[in-house]
Order: sequence, then C-alpha cells, then structure tokens
Amino acid sequence: KCRFTFFRTVYLSFLSAVTSQPAVIRIPRHMQERIENVGQVKNKSFARVPTVRPGRLLIKSKNPQHNQSLSYTLGKFEAPVLASKGWKSSKSFGDYFVINSTQDAPPFVSDCAEESKKAGRERAAHRRTFSSLHLCTELVETLQSLNITHPTTVQLQTIPKLLQGHNVLCAAETGSGKTLAYLLPVIQKLHETQLEAVHSEQRTQAVVLVPSRELAEQVTSVARAMGQPFGLQVKVVGGGHGIGNIKAAFSHGQPHVLVATPGALLKALWRRLVGLSELRFVVVDEADTMFDTSFVNMLEKILSQTQVAASLAEMAGPTPKAQLVVVGATFPGGVGELLSKVTDLGSLVTVKSRMLHYLMPHVKQTFLKVRGSEKVLELHQALKEVEPEKRGVLVFCNTAATVNWLGYTLEEMGVRHMRLQGEMPAAMREGIFQKFQKGHVDVLLCTDIASRGLDTQRVGLVVNYDFPESHTDYIHRAGRVGRAGGSDGGHVLSFVTHPWDVELVQSIETAARRRMCLPGMNKEIHKTSPKADSQETK
Repeated sequence: KCRFTFFRTVYLSFLSAVTSQPAVIRIPRHMQERIENVGQVKNKSFARVPTVRPGRLLIKSKNPQHNQSLSYTLGKFEAPVLASKGWKSSKSFGDYFVINSTQDAPPFVSDCAEESKKAGRERAAHRRTFSSLHLCTELVETLQSLNITHPTTVQLQTIPKLLQGHNVLCAAETGSGKTLAYLLPVIQKLHETQLEAVHSEQRTQAVVLVPSRELAEQVTSVARAMGQPFGLQVKVVGGGHGIGNIKAAFSHGQPHVLVATPGALLKALWRRLVGLSELRFVVVDEADTMFDTSFVNMLEKILSQTQVAASLAEMAGPTPKAQLVVVGATFPGGVGELLSKVTDLGSLVTVKSRMLHYLMPHVKQTFLKVRGSEKVLELHQALKEVEPEKRGVLVFCNTAATVNWLGYTLEEMGVRHMRLQGEMPAAMREGIFQKFQKGHVDVLLCTDIASRGLDTQRVGLVVNYDFPESHTDYIHRAGRVGRAGGSDGGHVLSFVTHPWDVELVQSIETAARRRMCLPGMNKEIHKTSPKADSQETK
C-alpha cells in the first residue's frame, strides 16, 4: 500500500509539471477495496466455518456454536474451534463439552466383524473361533465354560505369532483381551513341553511381570483357570508382604508359571528361591509402567538373569532360550533401549492395534470445568444418577491423601464405598479389588494403581475427580469402561479445575475433533542412546 501511494504521488507530480490541468487517475473498484482492506485483513480472523450439520453430534458443548456433527470432517489446515478454548479463565466455571460415543461395539470387536464380512459368510465362523488358532481342545472348552467364544482382534493377531515362537511386542487398547492373548499360547506350549520332557526336577518355565499386587492376583486367577486341565502350577508373589510370604510361595517347589511384581521377584532371586535358567517365556505386562523410572532398574536386573532368544533357532534344541512377550495399552517409549541389551530388536514382532492411542469411539466422555469446592457435590450427584443401575464406579484421585479425604467426606454423605491406594498396608489392600468386582460395594475410590490392567467389566462410570497428569494416564483410566465382555461402552466424567489441566484437555478435544490419535505418544520402537541411571525406588 505504501509503495502504491509513493508511485501515485510521483505520477501526480509528473502530470502537474507537464499540464496545468489536475490529473485524474481511475483505479478499478475491486483493486481500490483490496488496497483499503490490506491493513484490516491482518487483524481480522476468517469467518468461522459452520461445523454443525443435521444428524448425530460428535462434540456437544454448552455453547451450541462449538458443537461438531459426526458427519463433519475438519480440513487439513482448518483450525478447530475448541469448546475449552477459554477454560483458563475463571469465568469458564460451569462450562462443559461432551465427546459422544460414535459406535456401539468396541473397535477390537467390530474389526473382527469387518474381517468376517470380507472373508465371506462361509469362512466367518471358522475365522472367529479359538480352535481356528490351533489351540488345543482343552483350552477351547475352558474358554467356552467361561462364555468366551470369539477371539478379539488382538488375540487373532498375537496368538499365532506366539505359537510360532516369535518374540512379540503387543500394543493394543485397554480392555481388548491382551491377557488371554499371551496366556493361551504360553499355557499351550508349556503343556506340550510337559508331554515331551522326561521326568526331572520341576523348574519355573514362565514368568509374568506386572506392576501391582492387584494385577498379579488377577493374572494368576486367569492363568490357574487356563492351566487347570493340564495340572500346571501357578504361583503369585507380590510386594509388601515380607520375605516370609515369598518363601511360602515356594514351600512346595517351584511353579510352572510365576506371576510377580519386580521387587518381590528380585527378593526371591537374591535368596535363591527361584531360578530363571530354564525359562521358556518372559512376559512383561503393562509395559509403559514397567519401563518407567520406578521399575526400569529392577526390570533390567531381572532380564539380565534370563536368556532371551534372538531368533527362532535359539528356541529349539536341548537347551532352548526364552521367548519374550512385551504387552501394553500404550506404546512404551524406552522399550528399545532396554530390550536391545537382552535380544535382537529385529526378532521382535510388533502387533499394534488400529486404535492404539486413540480415544475409544464407543465410550462417552464428558469434561466439566468446575471449582474445586464444588467437585464433591458434582460427584455426589453423578453417583446418585447411576445408583439404580447397580454398576461399578471408579473414582480416580491423583494422591493417596485425596483418596482418604474424599472417603471421609462420602462417609458423611452416606455413600458406601471402598478405597484403594498405594500407601495402604498390604493387609488392608488384600482382596479390596476382588470385593469390588464381586459387587460388595459399587464405588471404589482409588489412585492410578487401579488404572493399569485390572479387569473392570462391571464398571459403568469412571470419574476423574482429579484430572490425570498425562495422556497415558487418561487412556488407562478411560479404559476401565467399555472392555471386552462388558455390556456397553460406559461413561467417563472428568472434572477440570486447575489452569494446568486445560492444555491437556484441549489436546484431547483437538484429537477428538480431528479423529486423530493423542499427540506425543510413541508409535514405534527405537534404539535410543543410553540414559543416566535413575534412582531405583523400593
């Protein structure tokens, strides 16, 4: 504009010098409007693209202008208009938005249905049975007795790879049946080893490492049910009970399958209560937690005492090496750095689900901006609404102190509940989750100790009383509903109180509107440079 004004002035001066008549310059109107609006365009935002169309809503907001229809797809360079945009302001308290469920069946079940349709009706039934995965009759009948008839997508992909002898990293969404995906081939191959082996002293042949006692007890229960037809012994050792309880687990010799937390297993190894020399399987469950700084040093010490096969050839012969299985609902970032020390990363077959790190499309998710002083009342109202359904409710807090305080407050309100947090003595924690599963109470107040791996089919509502600190924590908490075998998708209700929670909420809302995976999550295994050793926790 300045350049045009300069040349216009020069030209007028020239004409004035040549003629005595005033100069008249005619500029096309569209060009004149463009020149006049140059300065205004810089400060003027583009007109908002309407994202609401007839039909179902993907995003429902308190402000209807922020709604987004399920049929609407954001353009590649189109910035979404977020309902949570102004949530750092104190004026936003009381605002909310909802990410509606977009399908009835979980993706790990609906994917199987799609494959069956592509395969044709004649092959559909054959493709979706456990017997088609070359599992033995005893295992198939045991599954049928538990009303488990059709494998999920992750089971269809993982079981054949493990039966073939591959080292496997299985990364799939929560509730998709990962426990059976690794236990079924482990039990079957141990049974085959029993038939071939000559009578000798029994040694532990499979170790399953998990981060918590509650998950260890759950995995042990499933392993015992699967191994019962073959007479396989399954034992569990967890932290917090002392060395006396660990010794008791090996009082009658070593089990075929040992489910353990890292700290308890290290104690057993130091006292030579168990040997890992004849292991056929090493399973690391809930890998994102196990590769965290709180466990990674202990995990490295355990893996250093095992002989993990680097190829299929090393799993055969008179002295076979162990088969490695790494399992998680979020892709572990440090897996390559540690596993490269015990095996060839090229031997690790990755099984990754289509919806890994995505928000679950069959789960309704509500985000409410609420003052801290009002969270208890909002929680009480939510509990009253779901009380007639008699389904489980998990209420997540970020600290053990909040769990205790909230428990005392709900007691005064007459709400029956149980509490589960890591600072409880082992004697108090014993059996709490099993009682919740059996329906003795419908409300469980907990920290993230209950967000990893636990089977919560009866849970219909998850409440984030304290908003989680990371995308990983949110995925695991939300994954307590809508699990394989559950009745429906369920609901996740999140209270957003602090300004530092808002950025995480906005990234979740953006991922939902764009139908993309959550940002900042690792998708591949990389062999990274060694890091400084972190301080080992007890």
